[in-house]
Amino acid sequence: MNKKNKKIPKNPIKNDLVKNLLTIILLFIFMASIFTLFDISEEKPEEISMSKLALQVKEDKIQEIIVKENIVEITLIDGKKEKTLKDPSATLEKILREDYGVNQEKISETKITTKGKTGMESFLENYGSVLLMVVLFGFLLWMMLGQAQKSNVQAMSFGRSTARFLKPGEKRKRTTFKDVAGVREAKEELLEIVDFLKNPKKFIELGARIPRGVLLLGPPGTGKTLLAKAVSGEADVPFFNISGSEFVEMFVGVGASRVRDLFKTAKKNAPSILFIDEIDAVGRHRGAGLGGGHDEREQTLNQILVEMDGFDTETNVIVMAATNRPDVLDPALLRPGRFDRRIMLDLPDIKDREEMLKLHTKGKPIEKDVDLRRIAERTPGFSGAELFNLLNEAAILTARRNKKIIGKNEILESIEKVMLGPERKSNLLLKDEKKIAAYHEAGHALLGYFLPKTDPIHKISIISRGRAAGYTLNLPEEDRHFHSKSEFIDNLAMLLGGYAAEKIIFNDLTTGASNDLTKASGLARELVTKYGMSEKLGPIVFGQHSDMVFLGKEIHERRNYSEKVAADIDHEVEKFLNNALKTATDTINKNRDKLDKIASRLIKVETIEKEEFEELMKN
Repeated sequence: MNKKNKKIPKNPIKNDLVKNLLTIILLFIFMASIFTLFDISEEKPEEISMSKLALQVKEDKIQEIIVKENIVEITLIDGKKEKTLKDPSATLEKILREDYGVNQEKISETKITTKGKTGMESFLENYGSVLLMVVLFGFLLWMMLGQAQKSNVQAMSFGRSTARFLKPGEKRKRTTFKDVAGVREAKEELLEIVDFLKNPKKFIELGARIPRGVLLLGPPGTGKTLLAKAVSGEADVPFFNISGSEFVEMFVGVGASRVRDLFKTAKKNAPSILFIDEIDAVGRHRGAGLGGGHDEREQTLNQILVEMDGFDTETNVIVMAATNRPDVLDPALLRPGRFDRRIMLDLPDIKDREEMLKLHTKGKPIEKDVDLRRIAERTPGFSGAELFNLLNEAAILTARRNKKIIGKNEILESIEKVMLGPERKSNLLLKDEKKIAAYHEAGHALLGYFLPKTDPIHKISIISRGRAAGYTLNLPEEDRHFHSKSEFIDNLAMLLGGYAAEKIIFNDLTTGASNDLTKASGLARELVTKYGMSEKLGPIVFGQHSDMVFLGKEIHERRNYSEKVAADIDHEVEKFLNNALKTATDTINKNRDKLDKIASRLIKVETIEKEEFEELMKN
């Protein structure tokens, strides 16, 4: 870059001083204007001659005369104020009697008071303006020095850590394992950390070295931060919490300086826990972006690595970190001696979800007939944060309906709101569109009922939610970790159930099936390229997915197959989809009467629950 064109950054301290100076000047001008306004508004006495004063004394118009050296202040009987000057070498009585011939009797009848100036009045009169300027200048100098000192303090503390500090013994803010539901395996792993912080000698005497770093891995909302706080609460030790993004600033070296200060503070308060949330903000692969070794983020990461190497066996500081992107972390962070203990937090299973619901319902008025087990069954894939949000939405819905207790209906409606979005009752369908939506959803539900490997149908609705004009909710009865080919094939057929129903009933197609076709096409391609379930192509994974870190995060697929194989893949995907469509079409044709029943009921009531749907199918 050309040095002539390079912009020099402005000095923040100089800018603050200029701002304060301008503020004081404007304040001074404002005060002077106010004083001038009061001075103008005050009635000034009229200046008269001594001869007129003598005439007024003769005519008994004077109420009082006050003499201050050579200044004569006059108050008339009607309240009017006047002023005149006299010779300071003679008294007012003598001047009136000898120079203007006023009778001594008139002078005696007039109230004349002579006042001399005090030392303070004389001092203020002579030096008041100078004193005012000195005071204003001193105040201005004090403000400038104070601001400069404050700026210096800020500059000196710029490299200090901004971590939140939770003191031990604060029972009101203390979090323990009782406040964390589920994650049983993670708690068992972390009990070693708690034991070490409480009884370090037991491990040191055996020559054991507790892990210096504990990395919590898992999807968002699984309770990584909450679990780290629970460890400090169980061990009753200081807890330092900072986010990875808080290290990096626009100034070079600030991140490394904050890392040094943070580790120094943690060691002073040992035993303690130092928790870095979202460590992937500073812990990404080094040397993969622009800036090289001078990149501020890389310098911060280097300092973290150096500080963790500085721990000895007697340092009772545990560094905990959390991330949902372990694939982008630098390998140096994960080697033994640093974050060598990695704890995985999965999405909760049905039992864990039930425990979390029990924990989140504490302090909330819940109806007795609410079955938390059933709520857990209807929320597969929900994280702990999503379950908390679910009950919070249910509480808000209950308050909106002016009810005092959260009921089953509010919770079930909140599940659909979290999964699909809020109801859009204002988005009314036309009569023909409503019939198309009813038969479309009835096609999904019919396939879900008759195909053996699909999940049970819980609800069918043609009320718009989110971007969908209607939906069919099918949920598994229990959590599964493996999925079979037959299960995928049945799910493909169910996805195409709405498409097939529209084609059979109306002999036409609409755009309502676009999302179903997208999901079905993606699932069929994964069966061929990812899961090796194609009979023709066999157990081969096609396409290598890799993570490239360059100018941000870019995920791309590298083709490791020929054009001929690509054509075979397309043919197999087409085969899966055509077979699924044939299954859907045959099933609907065989059960046309049941399809009409479901669609007619949907047109009438718009929503069918699980029990009513099963009764319709039985009858």
